[in-house]
Amino acid sequence: MHGFPIFAHALLALAAAAAGMEFATLVHLKPQAADATQTQAVEELLRRLIGGRAADFVLQVNSSLAAREEGADTYQLRTLPGGKLQVTGSTGVAAAAGIYSYLKYSCGCHISWSAAQLRVPSPLPPVKGTVTVTAPNRFRYYQNVCTSSYSFVWWDWERWEKEIDWMALNGINMALAFTGQEAIWQRVYLSLGLNQSEIDEFFTGPAFLAWGRMGNLHTWAGPLPLSWNLKQLYLQYRILARMRSLGMIPVLPAFAGHVPRGILRVFPEVNVTKLGSWSNFDCTYSCSYLLDPEDPMFQVIGALFLNEQTREFGTDHIYNADTFNEMSPTSSDPTYLSSISSAIFKSMTTVDPNAIWMMQGWLFINDPGFWKPAQIRALLHGAPIGRILVLDLFAETMPVYLNTESFYGQPFIWCMLHNFGGNHGYFGSVETINRGPFDAKHFPNSTMVGTGLTPEGINQNEMIYELMNEIGWRQEPVILSEWVDGYVQRRYGSNNANARTAWQLLLRSVFNCTLLLKNHNHSPLVRRPSLKMNTDVWYNQSDVYEAWRLLQNASSVLAASDAFLYDLVDVTRQAVQQLVTDYYLEIKQAYRSHSLPDLMTAGGVLVYDLIPELDILLSSEQHFLLGSWLSDAQSLATSEQEAALYDLNARNQLTLWGPTGNILDYANKQYGGLIMDYYGMRWGLFVSTLVECLNTGTPFHQDEFNQAVFLVEKGFTFNKKKYPSIPTGNTVEIVKKIYLKYYPHQQEKHKMKK
Repeated sequence: MHGFPIFAHALLALAAAAAGMEFATLVHLKPQAADATQTQAVEELLRRLIGGRAADFVLQVNSSLAAREEGADTYQLRTLPGGKLQVTGSTGVAAAAGIYSYLKYSCGCHISWSAAQLRVPSPLPPVKGTVTVTAPNRFRYYQNVCTSSYSFVWWDWERWEKEIDWMALNGINMALAFTGQEAIWQRVYLSLGLNQSEIDEFFTGPAFLAWGRMGNLHTWAGPLPLSWNLKQLYLQYRILARMRSLGMIPVLPAFAGHVPRGILRVFPEVNVTKLGSWSNFDCTYSCSYLLDPEDPMFQVIGALFLNEQTREFGTDHIYNADTFNEMSPTSSDPTYLSSISSAIFKSMTTVDPNAIWMMQGWLFINDPGFWKPAQIRALLHGAPIGRILVLDLFAETMPVYLNTESFYGQPFIWCMLHNFGGNHGYFGSVETINRGPFDAKHFPNSTMVGTGLTPEGINQNEMIYELMNEIGWRQEPVILSEWVDGYVQRRYGSNNANARTAWQLLLRSVFNCTLLLKNHNHSPLVRRPSLKMNTDVWYNQSDVYEAWRLLQNASSVLAASDAFLYDLVDVTRQAVQQLVTDYYLEIKQAYRSHSLPDLMTAGGVLVYDLIPELDILLSSEQHFLLGSWLSDAQSLATSEQEAALYDLNARNQLTLWGPTGNILDYANKQYGGLIMDYYGMRWGLFVSTLVECLNTGTPFHQDEFNQAVFLVEKGFTFNKKKYPSIPTGNTVEIVKKIYLKYYPHQQEKHKMKK
C-alpha cells in the first residue's frame, strides 16, 4: 500500500473516534472571505429577496460565533429596541439560514425553486430573548456531478444567482463548482501537444459533459464550441465569487485519470488502459482511456490541470474526482486500487498540500460485486485518514456507511439522492430522511461530518428538499404531520383545510416510500410502449386522487398563489400519470382478449383526449414548458450552427439519450410540448399498431415496433419545431375540466375493484 501504512490508518481512526470524530484535517475548509465581505453579501441577498423591507434587519457576520473548535455554523436572532431584527451568523451562510428560519417560522414565508411567498408582516414579529441555533454537523452539501448536466447546463447568471441565494438561505455551505472546467482542460491538452481535433473528440456536447468528465463518454453530441468554453469560464468567475462572498466552500474538480486518445500520439510510451463500454454505448462514444497511476504522466497532467485551475479560480482546498463511476477497474487487487487512489491524491497535494479529496460513494452501490470490503478499504486508504471526504450518495435508500464501518475511518456526508435524471413524478422517503442522518450520527464510531442533497436533477418534489435542508440544521427528527401542515401554510400563505388534508394524504402515501426503490419514473406515460410495462407503485393511488380533489376544491381560494398553482398542476400531472396506467392496462387487456371495440375505446381516450389534455395543462405553467428548456439552450449560442447543436443536445437528453436510444427516456420530463409531440406520438403508434394486429390477425412484435417507433423518437430530436416559452391558458379552468371528466372515471374503477 502506498503512502500511509495500515497501522497508522488504524491509529488515526481510533484517535478520531476518541475525539468524537472532529477531523482536524478538515478544519481549514472554511470561508475565506472576511466577515465584512460576507456581511455585505448577505445584506445584498436580503435586498434581492424582500427589497426595501431589508432595512428592518440588522445583519452581521462574526466568525468568532462558530461553535466548538471545528467551527460548526451558528446564528443568533434578537429583536432590537425599535423593532428591527438583528441576525448574527458565524458565516454568511449561517446568517442567511437564520434569516430564512425567521422568515419561515416567525413571518410565515416560503422560498422554493418554483415560487416564493414573501408577505413579510409589518412591523416584524418580535423574537423572545436571544435565539441561538448551531448546526449539528460541519457541512451541508449540495449537488450530484450529474446535476450540472440534467439541470444547470443552460443556466445564465440570473438563474445561478437565484440558486446561490436559495442555497445560502437553506444553509448549504459546500457545493460543487464544476462550471467552466473544459476551458482549463483545453489549455492543458494544447500545452501537451494535442491538436484541436483530438480535444474535440474528447469532449462531449454540453448536455452530456457530466459523463465526459467521469470518463463514461467522449465525442457524443459534440464538438464543444470554443465559445461555450469562454462563456462558461466567465460564468464560473461569477459563481465562485458569489459563493465565496457568502461563506460557502466551492468544490472544484481534479484529475481523475481519464485522458483523450490523442495522448497516445503525443506520448506513444504512456501506459494507458482502454476501459470497457459504458451503459449501452459502444466504443464509438465510450471505452475511455485511463492513465496508469504509476505512469509519470499521471502526475504531470494532474499538476498541470490543478495549477492552471488554481491560477484561474483560486482554491478552497477541496477537489472532486471520480475515477470509477460506473466503470470497473481492470484489477481488484487491493494494492492496485490503493495505488490508484494514492496517485490521484498525490496529484492534488503536489499542487495543494492542504488538498482534501471529495469522492462520490456511488461506485460502491453501483457495482457491489466488485467493491467488496477489501477493495473499498484499499481505495479509501490510498490517502491518509481525514483527507478523503466521501459522499454517501444514496444514504436515504442504500447507505454505505453501515457496511463499511463508517467508511473505514474516512469522514463522510450523509446524502439524499432522491431523484434520478431530473424526472417529474411524486416521490419521497420522508421517514428515512427524517431519521437517517441522526441514526448515522449515532452509529458506532461514526465519521459523519455533514448532510447533503445529491439529486441528479432538481426542480421537482420541492417539499422533500425543504425537509432535508431543515434536517441539516436540526438536533432531532421533526414530527412529520405537524411539519407538513406548517409547510403548506407557509407555501400558500393561507391556512386552508383542504390543502392541509391533501398534503397529509400525499405525505403518508406517495412521499413515504419504504421500499428499496430508486426514484426513477417508470410510468408507462414516459416509457416506450410495450405489452410488458411495469405498472407497480409503492403507494395507495386513491390517496393521490383524493389529494387532487381537495386541491381542486381549494383552487377557488388559493388561485392567487403561484406556489399553489404549481402544486395544482403537479398533483394533476401525477393523477393523470396514474390514469394513463389505467388506460394502458385496459388497452393491454383488450388486445389480449381480442376485443377490438374495447381496444379502440381505451386507446382513443388515451391518445386523443387524456394525453392532449395533459399537454394543455402543463403548457399553462412556466416550469413545465419544453419551450423554456429549448430556448434556454439556444440562447447560449453565438451562431445558427451552435443553436442547432444545443437544440439537439437539449432534445436528445430528454428522449433518446444517445444516438440510438442508448439510455432511452432516462431523463424523461413531463413538459408541455414534449407530452404531445413525443410521448403522445409514441402512444398513437402503439395503439394503431395493436389495432392493425387485431384487424389482420397478426401478432404484435416488439422488435418491429421498436424499429418503427425509433423513427418517431429520432424525428422529434431533429424536427426543429419551436415551442412556446410563455405559458398559455388558465390553469384552474384546465384542471377543473380534466377533473370533472376523469375523476368520476377513476372513482368508478375504484368501486369496481372493491
